[in-house]
Amino acid sequence: MTSQDTSQDAVVPPSAVRLPPPRRPTSAAVREVAETAEDICVEVSRVLVGKEDVVRLAVVCLLSEGHLLIEDVPGTGKTSLAKALSRAVDAPVSRVQFTPDLMPSDVTGVSIYNRVTSEFEFRPGPVFASIVVADEINRASPRTQSALLEAMEESQVSVDGTTYPLTRPFLVLATQNPVEMEGTYPLPEAQRDRFLAQTTIGYPGREAELAMLEDRQSVDPMDLVRQVTDGDGVARLADAVARVHVAPQVREYLLSLVRATRSLPEVLLGASPRAALHLSRAARASAAMEGRDFVVPDDVAALAVPVLAHRLLLAPVGPGRARHTSRELIEALVARTAVPRGERR
Repeated sequence: MTSQDTSQDAVVPPSAVRLPPPRRPTSAAVREVAETAEDICVEVSRVLVGKEDVVRLAVVCLLSEGHLLIEDVPGTGKTSLAKALSRAVDAPVSRVQFTPDLMPSDVTGVSIYNRVTSEFEFRPGPVFASIVVADEINRASPRTQSALLEAMEESQVSVDGTTYPLTRPFLVLATQNPVEMEGTYPLPEAQRDRFLAQTTIGYPGREAELAMLEDRQSVDPMDLVRQVTDGDGVARLADAVARVHVAPQVREYLLSLVRATRSLPEVLLGASPRAALHLSRAARASAAMEGRDFVVPDDVAALAVPVLAHRLLLAPVGPGRARHTSRELIEALVARTAVPRGERR
């Protein structure tokens, strides 16, 4: 009885835990991240109305130099999100419609023989943009899907033995349609693991949808999106995010969550070490967007579902047993994992 009470006392809701404030004032770089990120979210929300959480997650991915996978039905604003984000940060955007006949060179680019110079010249593909919309990525063959692996992980493309660096910032915003699954190729675990986060947009609320009908008859909201920063500015903000402090006890908490996914009986394959790195990077971005140069457990807990859930490979469920979704499993882990009580840095 005594040991049970002690175990329960060790589990503290993340929302109740706050690490002490930093010993020095928040740096100017972090203040710039918070102010600029807020402005970006405001501008993108002009297009994606009523979806502040989705917009914020997209900005988190941008500032932590990760990639976002959106699984949703057509018409919910996936492409509009990417276009609005590209306008807000003045970055080139490209869109690739993934189809069964799409070839890897259609994504990465191809070397073409120039008769005048008698040499092969590289023609960059659509992946050479700051924001790449990979629409319905699961409709292309695994060979074409894998063309993005090197680009997403190393920000470079290798063609005919030559390596070409990609621009910075570089964000892949991939979409999947969960309804029409005929003729699709499920993303391999190696590629799903490359995405920092996964989310859904969902249908807008009644008031937001009514406002869309009223406001978009004569005005394109994309024209209202103003530029907040540019590519160099985003790179500078990403550098500031990378310097956000993660205390040892917060790292222990983060690692406890990630490692716990590997021992769940409902899971065949848990989160990888890359997932821990991605969660740390996302938590840093979230902290900086809140104007803090240090991470608190709230940052980790709030991002655990979008960063970890899509990486779990669930085990088959026997007859008579309830099937839990990856989201439910991660939420349960967050609820029962002990968090640090605010030891000093």
